[in-house]
Amino acid sequence: QVQLVESGGGLVQAGGSLRLSCAASGRTFSNYVMGWFRQAPGQERESVATISRSGLSTYYADSVKGRFTISRDNAKNTVYLQMNSLKPEDTAVYYCAAKETIVVLTTPTLYDYWGQGTQVTVSS
Repeated sequence: QVQLVESGGGLVQAGGSLRLSCAASGRTFSNYVMGWFRQAPGQERESVATISRSGLSTYYADSVKGRFTISRDNAKNTVYLQMNSLKPEDTAVYYCAAKETIVVLTTPTLYDYWGQGTQVTVSS
């Protein structure tokens, strides 16, 4: 079992920044591909960014490329999502997820462990 706890969400004006953190416990963190996903009201959960076990490979949704950065610190069992130039359409509940694999996956249903989510609201 892996337990994931997100933090860092909040209310921010358009153009602002937030940094989300996801602390993991329970298993060897470096064995897991990690992903950030988001879900807005009435919409399906979508991939935002994912990162390989080493941190050397990353994936970003087109909608966040150049604005968001995913990173991880395996010594601290934590994955981060730095979000800059936020837009109202980034408003959603953000979740981190883990999958014990070597493949950087972007499909939410393939991930095994999920955090409880953290709300991000961007005002215009």
